Amino acid sequence: MVALAGFDLVIEPGEVVCLLGPSGCGKTTLLRIASGIERPTAGRVLINKREVAGPGRFVPPEERSVGLMFQDFALFPHLTILQNVAFGLKGLPRDEASREAMSVLARVGLAQYAQAYPHVLSGGQQQRVALARAIVPRPSVMLMDEPFSGLDVQLRDSMQEETLALLRETRATCMIVTHHPEEAMRLGDRIVVMRRGKAVQVGSAEHLYHHPAELFIARLFSEINEIEATAKGGAVETPLGRLPARGIGDGEHATVCIRERSIRIDRADNTGPKPGVALPGRVLHVKFLGDVALVEVAVQGFETSLRARVAIGSGWSKGQEIIVSICPEHVLVFPQKAAEKS
Repeated sequence: MVALAGFDLVIEPGEVVCLLGPSGCGKTTLLRIASGIERPTAGRVLINKREVAGPGRFVPPEERSVGLMFQDFALFPHLTILQNVAFGLKGLPRDEASREAMSVLARVGLAQYAQAYPHVLSGGQQQRVALARAIVPRPSVMLMDEPFSGLDVQLRDSMQEETLALLRETRATCMIVTHHPEEAMRLGDRIVVMRRGKAVQVGSAEHLYHHPAELFIARLFSEINEIEATAKGGAVETPLGRLPARGIGDGEHATVCIRERSIRIDRADNTGPKPGVALPGRVLHVKFLGDVALVEVAVQGFETSLRARVAIGSGWSKGQEIIVSICPEHVLVFPQKAAEKS
């Protein structure tokens, strides 16, 4: 079984790149190959223009000058938290290494546990110790596998900001594995979307959101309504008018995608200007989701209902008559055969 195939990626100095994709797509394997934990069966790995893996060469992990943080933390149970963090600073005098380790422990909010042992910490706290240990030697390259997966939402946000600040401070080139699109958008200068051992699309968060190459990628970055259509003359007919269907042959099935957040809802008696195409509709169901409401609506011309995410406080209720506005230029169209592979 091939874990990675035809994968080619160049990361610039100081750049933060996130590897995003479902479990089993090859993200962690790529990280392990870059670190030297696994030996590739083909291809080459270069770090700072130096070949560390190739047909006739293999440099072990300890000689690659990279910082590693994997999901299992790998803390030493017989060492204190301070000693764990200072472990990679053996080239410094003991006092200086302790000062550096304490400084980074304070940055991750764990200075009070410096003399404790790993078993007394929660999983999230152990994860922060592993992060501190990986960053404290200020490596030129950082490889991180799901570094924030065990943290609660509030702590995860603050740790992401702190990690980014540390990476910028040390000017480290970084590759981060994640399966959370929002995390990838927040952390990465670029995002590599992976599937079945290959890079499906590479680009900035904004580019991937607005110009997804496949339905698989559109689904990753936003909640969408998916509607079946048939292409004819390079377009599909919808209640919003004719929409371009590039690359889809006549008679082929297509998937029309409308983002939930791109749908605007107004009261039926609102006569003000509307963006895009305005169609009459009716509220079928409203679900409170915290800062937004998920509103299911029946819209004239659509055989199935649509879901819209709107701001809380609009006062929508079941059975209410509404006007639904959608901008056709924000609608995506993909081949249905591509959707079936996603």
